[in-house]
Amino acid sequence: MGKELEYKLQVGDPGLLKKIMADPRIETLSTEEFHETAMHTEYFDSPDHRFSQRHWTLRRRQEGEVSVICVKTPTGERHTRGEWQIIGKVLDDQAITALVEDGAPLELLYLYGAGDIEPVCGAKFLRRHKMLRFPDGSEAELACDQGLLLGKTETMSLCEAELELYKGAPEEMLQLVRYLCETYGLKEQPRSKVARARSLK
Repeated sequence: MGKELEYKLQVGDPGLLKKIMADPRIETLSTEEFHETAMHTEYFDSPDHRFSQRHWTLRRRQEGEVSVICVKTPTGERHTRGEWQIIGKVLDDQAITALVEDGAPLELLYLYGAGDIEPVCGAKFLRRHKMLRFPDGSEAELACDQGLLLGKTETMSLCEAELELYKGAPEEMLQLVRYLCETYGLKEQPRSKVARARSLK
């Protein structure tokens, strides 16, 4: 898949999230109605934290009826990550090999090692999402997530909006990010879901 460009916005209030979804500017840019997808994510790491120490994310997510295995890597650039994913129900040797064949860095084979990885945290939420098309022809997905981040025993509420660029230049998507922040008093969420979930006990 390659590089993703994504902005996460803290919302916190489910009522405010609904207002954002019904915003007239969002409606004008929409190419479709909102879809709803139940998400259940497991994040994996090794006992010696090989993935988290390098700021890599390895996860398996049940997205409705589809199970997706994904690895994300830092790029050194704010708001961007390397991202590769495959369809797969089990995170095993075969899945790791398939990710590398799909373009993920060869270092993934080393980090996976002998397969001593295990779930360390997770997330369970409802994603309401739709594609937006901007006047310059660029496209982005708006995803509104509401649910829980999961530690071993603790949970944390999750309520946020994400904008991810799918096609074209980012300028008009960034204008929408600024508009949403100014209109609804939102701030960027600087921490990923996995970072927040890992902070839980």
